[in-house]
Amino acid sequence: MTPILDSRKLLAFTTLSRVGSFTLAARELHLTQSAVSHAIKALEDELGLRLFDRMGRRVTLTAAGKQLLEHAHKILAEMKMARADMAALVK
Repeated sequence: MTPILDSRKLLAFTTLSRVGSFTLAARELHLTQSAVSHAIKALEDELGLRLFDRMGRRVTLTAAGKQLLEHAHKILAEMKMARADMAALVK
């Protein structure tokens, strides 16, 4: 069975792609820089693809990263809508 993508790794991925820095992504996510780095490495290892080009302290998306970003935005948006729908049932 093929493993599914982990939402925490996707959130780290989308945040890093937006801010372009492990330090800034970690700060925004209230995680350590090491935790963000491990999440990205694990995601890249799972997919067998490099998602970012690292240039000093800055990162940019690879072609594979750009393609995953499109999916990640949709997946995270669906997860937020599911959470909102479930919260509406409680009210």
